[in-house]
Amino acid sequence: MPIETVNPATGETLRTFEALGTAEIETKLARAEAAFRQYRTTTFGERAELLRRAAGLLDEEREDIARTMTTEMGKTLVAARAEAAKCAKAMRWYAEHAPALLADEHPAEVDVKDSGGDRAYVRYRPLGVVLAVMPWNFPLWQVVRFAAPALMAGNTGLLKHASNVPQTALYLGDLFRRAGFPEGCFQTLLVGSGAVEAILRDPRVAAATLTGSEPAGRSVAAIAGDVVKRTVLELGGSDPYVVMPSADIERAAKTAVTARVQNNGQSCIAAKRFIVHAEVYDEFAARFTGVMAALRVGDPMDESTDVGPLATEQGRADLEELVTDAERLGATTLCGGQRPTSQTAGWFYEPTVLAGITERMRIHQEEAFGPVATLYKVADLDEAVRLANDTPFGLSSNVWTQDGAEQERFVRDLEAGGVFFNGMTASHPAMPFGGVKRSGYGRELSGHGIREFCNITTVWHGAVS
Repeated sequence: MPIETVNPATGETLRTFEALGTAEIETKLARAEAAFRQYRTTTFGERAELLRRAAGLLDEEREDIARTMTTEMGKTLVAARAEAAKCAKAMRWYAEHAPALLADEHPAEVDVKDSGGDRAYVRYRPLGVVLAVMPWNFPLWQVVRFAAPALMAGNTGLLKHASNVPQTALYLGDLFRRAGFPEGCFQTLLVGSGAVEAILRDPRVAAATLTGSEPAGRSVAAIAGDVVKRTVLELGGSDPYVVMPSADIERAAKTAVTARVQNNGQSCIAAKRFIVHAEVYDEFAARFTGVMAALRVGDPMDESTDVGPLATEQGRADLEELVTDAERLGATTLCGGQRPTSQTAGWFYEPTVLAGITERMRIHQEEAFGPVATLYKVADLDEAVRLANDTPFGLSSNVWTQDGAEQERFVRDLEAGGVFFNGMTASHPAMPFGGVKRSGYGRELSGHGIREFCNITTVWHGAVS
């Protein structure tokens, strides 16, 4: 895939970039390793000051970087501004909380004595150079939620971003440089996917984190496993959105629309499968479909647009294949299901609701990465749980119920990295983020995320006679 900015609202190629050569990659690797040797000795206070400066610059430049993101991958300008603000917030959160999250841990005195020691503690030390392979759908947030904790822990970072968001990738490298981070602490690598293996195998790279497709995750995990390096993977999702009889149906339906079409429907944690109890199915379906059908599809730079284009032409083609397959096998299209006639250029697709989904349809098992929702009717809680878990993915889940016993049952039985009640899944710096099954492993954000790229070191002192 060429490294270029193609406006998905028009299909126009705006800028093309040359991939780094072998010598240039070597220079960046050497800088990253040299920077780590010095940066690892800085204090939390020094790192926090640098990260706060980066947050301040990002706030000042929010409008410009938001327009860059919208131009490169099509998210609405409103959403792009919110993404930039969220990134600045996360930087400040880690600047404030990292010292406590990585503070030395002391076991109980009785346990230390039992080990034959005089004192002992656990210290979190940085691993080294971390390679980040990041996707285009949240081109700023996906990177910052790795970079902020990794840098606060004392690591250095190399960013291999998606090839269709090169200007956002270059902005990130420049942002940390202008904030005052030492040369080599965070660098952008404009390279294709074919360069990743050699970089990951390089002994100067200590670990890797990837957010992206399942095939990309398998590849990175296999390479890292061969050279015994730690990885964190956040892959696809086909999150259930379960609605039970005790739910506030009006709120559940309204929130369901946002949960499905956020980021033009291109979010791993977007609700995709809407599993509704038979008692409230008709009301929910009518409300949900009505709002989905009324969404405004159009220019993502227009403040009144609800849904912009898909990021790539291939992405729209893949989505169309899933819808066509479902319709061919008997699914009912309640709204949408085609390209909007009002848009003659760009990669737009109508917000779509499909009902009557069966296991024979590809969309039942595959992730629909776009504004397409599938509706299921279930008879009871047991069927809702079974259907929610009937997916190879397990990223997050949404459940609408006021019943405490039902809530406990869903927490116990849903196979997912998160369970969100009476609201929609969202990521926040204070809460761990990640999945199970083929959605990946490891966690980002919170204390769990910052410790993923730390050497968890036991320090033990023998008794002095």
